[in-house]
Amino acid sequence: MIPKDPIMLLSYVNTMLRDKYSSVKELCRACGVEEEEIHEKLKTVDYEYDESSNQFI
Repeated sequence: MIPKDPIMLLSYVNTMLRDKYSSVKELCRACGVEEEEIHEKLKTVDYEYDESSNQFI
């Protein structure tokens, strides 16, 4: 289960992307979460996915 709080989600997602998954698509598939849900929630705290660095910045 992924965190609901956007800041906690940011930390969780970026850690998982750094340590385990090569893309946000792969992470979402593994966690059973809609990719759009992650993007929308992190946009609320002004973070967007950067494919070249594989993290939300």
